[in-house]
Amino acid sequence: MKRVLGYTLFWFAMGMLVMLVLSNDFVGILIISVCLFLSYYISGC
Repeated sequence: MKRVLGYTLFWFAMGMLVMLVLSNDFVGILIISVCLFLSYYISGC
């Protein structure tokens, strides 16, 4: 469980870094929605 939490926090930090660099709200919302859709599709729900 610690590995999953560490992995999640690492990618959360990477996402925050990308949003800091982009500074464009529309692109950020688009990336978030695509990632949510892909995670839903991959998990098979």
